[in-house]
Amino acid sequence: MARVGKTIFLFIICLTILVTKGWSQACTTLGQNPYSAFPVCGATDFVQKTVPVCGSRILPTFCPKDGNTYFEKNPFWYKFTCYTAGTLAILITPNNLSDDYDWQLFDITGHDPLDVYTNDSLIVCYNWSGEKGITGTSPNATSYTECGSTNTGPVIPIFSKMPILVAGHEYLLLISHFSGNDQSGYSLSFPVGGTNGGTASIVNPIVPAIQNAWGVCDGTEIVVKLKSRINCSTIAADGSDFTVSGPGGVKVVTASGNGCAAGFDSDSIFLKLDRVLSPGTYTVTAQIGTDGNTLSDNCANALPVGDNASLKFTPAQPTPMDSISPVICMKDTLQLIFNKPMKCNSIAADGTDFSITGPATVTVKAAAGICTNGVSTVIRIILTAPIRTNGTFTILLKNGSDGNTLIDECSEVTPAGSTLSFTTKDITTADFVATVNPGCKNDTLYLTHNGYGGTTQWQWSLDSNALSISQNTTLVSKAFGPHTVQLFVTNGKCSDTASTRFAFPDYTVKAAFVSADTLCPSDTLHFTDRSSGNATSWNWDFGNGATSTLQAPGPQHYPLANRSGTYVARLVAGNNLNCTDTTYKLITILASCYIAVPSAFTPNGDGLNDYLYPLNAFKADNLLFRVYNRYGQMIFESKDYSKKWDGRLNSVPQPGGTYVWTFSYTDHDTGQPVFLKGTVVLIR
Repeated sequence: MARVGKTIFLFIICLTILVTKGWSQACTTLGQNPYSAFPVCGATDFVQKTVPVCGSRILPTFCPKDGNTYFEKNPFWYKFTCYTAGTLAILITPNNLSDDYDWQLFDITGHDPLDVYTNDSLIVCYNWSGEKGITGTSPNATSYTECGSTNTGPVIPIFSKMPILVAGHEYLLLISHFSGNDQSGYSLSFPVGGTNGGTASIVNPIVPAIQNAWGVCDGTEIVVKLKSRINCSTIAADGSDFTVSGPGGVKVVTASGNGCAAGFDSDSIFLKLDRVLSPGTYTVTAQIGTDGNTLSDNCANALPVGDNASLKFTPAQPTPMDSISPVICMKDTLQLIFNKPMKCNSIAADGTDFSITGPATVTVKAAAGICTNGVSTVIRIILTAPIRTNGTFTILLKNGSDGNTLIDECSEVTPAGSTLSFTTKDITTADFVATVNPGCKNDTLYLTHNGYGGTTQWQWSLDSNALSISQNTTLVSKAFGPHTVQLFVTNGKCSDTASTRFAFPDYTVKAAFVSADTLCPSDTLHFTDRSSGNATSWNWDFGNGATSTLQAPGPQHYPLANRSGTYVARLVAGNNLNCTDTTYKLITILASCYIAVPSAFTPNGDGLNDYLYPLNAFKADNLLFRVYNRYGQMIFESKDYSKKWDGRLNSVPQPGGTYVWTFSYTDHDTGQPVFLKGTVVLIR
């Protein structure tokens, strides 16, 4: 893992050498890749005394794209199943507390273990903090995901929030040794209960048992199939964990577990016999071997002494489509189980050996065995999409693109037309309906879920913010524009998440118009619409008795009077959804627009004649008004008729007396220049 983006050239050279010569090499030690992960049990601590150097495969995370790359370095992988749902406590204690260990947890239920390198939907939680020492999960942590440090960033917490495990799900835990002076290892534990312990159980409560047994091909070997996986180290190599009774006094001479050469556990035991089986019925019985035990799983659950299975040995015959692992919750992979090992090279990789019918359309994308020595008792059928419907389905075996169906290790062909039925259950889907009802001032969002699969809990979110926990919910909003709704559902056994992108349309209408607010008696007034919100209708009332429904109404006249008057103009704007808005404006009609300058003014603050300015200069364009004192000094200038002289110069009151003014402008109606000059008396 590269946690910090470096710019120092020398560091980059050194890092390149390390990648080339050290941990970029492939991982070949058992437990150092997802396929050979250690099976662990929550009841005991797992001690890793040393960590071989290897690894460089990049892992998906949700961390920012800040130049950091997250990959397995000197890894070990661990696998376990959740038997009781709840929180999981993880505690990784380096033997050398100055070492930096990172970790990441994946839910691989129904997936190939190698999908952890490409599928970020499998991520449960992780911690890539650059801090050293003990790491894991804690009830006091606030985030399920902690990313790497940066040169200038804050210290990243070394503990992540406890994840919530789902019963029946399978998990993979990666532990990566990022830095340290040695490869001294660590201990791994899963505390339960107390202040810092979790509530989930990863301790297998099921005692191992023999499922069935059969004789292999030429009768020199018996295969014992177990109902659960056992620890390879508990198999006595001399076969003394089992006895065989039946015709001819057959004895077991050696025993080995299927897949034990490349892994740590197995569910199939090969018993080599001292002679060839004769046709007839035999019984295989478990006993304590020369190693002092029977077979046991990684949680120390032992195969009971005396547990047995009968088999009838007959000449080789086709292996039937036997059974399928339970299909609980959504699955995009089906796992077929066979009584005898099937040849892996007889499985069409494109999945054309199989077709599936049922209450929903299911398409097969690929198929593969979990192969050891070219054979497998398990065939995984990989679907193009998860099955999202509860019901009964049928798998039909046919000749695939490779020209055959399936062939067992005895070269017997399972006939085309063979079928196997399975039932999906407890599936709940988060598919929902989002309906937007647009409004004039706000929009209403209706969210509904059909409760499929016995859904008991709902969590709605809008743009990642919690919205509601009801099955159906309504939101009234003015937050116009694009948004994302997400729904998480569960029925206590299975869960699902769905999201959709939608937009709140903005149908708000805002009425607005522009016009002069002061009018000379003989002039006409023009109104210009400035309404927004896709207005499609206009209802004008100009206050003079005239109305209009045009967007661009004609000029308006107002009655002549001997004194100023005020009128109210109104516009009601609307759109095609019958949304409307109203705005008003006061229009002042002057008694006269004769431009003049007063002959005297009294700036005493009594509100009467306090200022000097050109009166009625509404039609004076390019206006320039100046005032001079008796010394010829300009003491006031204005280019705006509404800007008035208050009898001061630089905030200092000027003395009473006579002042000269000049006034130039262009007549708005005629375009002719006008120049006026006169005097005014400032009275104090």
